[in-house]
Amino acid sequence: MHHDPPRPDSGHRRLHAAARLLAAAGLAADAYLHARLAERYDAVSAILSQGTLFRIEAAIAALAALLLLVRRHPLADAFAWTVAAGGLAALLLYRYVDVGELGPLPNMYEPAWFTDKDLVVIAQVLTLLATSSLLLTRRNQRGHA
Repeated sequence: MHHDPPRPDSGHRRLHAAARLLAAAGLAADAYLHARLAERYDAVSAILSQGTLFRIEAAIAALAALLLLVRRHPLADAFAWTVAAGGLAALLLYRYVDVGELGPLPNMYEPAWFTDKDLVVIAQVLTLLATSSLLLTRRNQRGHA
């Protein structure tokens, strides 16, 4: 039985596929956790409730995960990175700073850690690492081409 020699970029493709799956899984976990927590934050204290913002985050994270799986394009990778970075930045900001209400946004200050918040941070950091890898290796490939 004759086997073709492996292509030099087959290992690179496997790493990209693994990074893409890890990022999509992180975004899926982010989406699930935000959707599950949304009802807890539905108090109406501003034009948009925190529950509504959680549902928006869940929808955007789910869209980013789907794009990662169906589109192998730097824009999909960058969108996923941006969703994870934005979510993590907001979570850390409202964990450590009492910003108060900002226009239509409610005061989301919550100076506590709990399991679901820990899981969201882990999911977002994994997504950031995986999408950073996708973006950086793609950029390095273009530079060497």
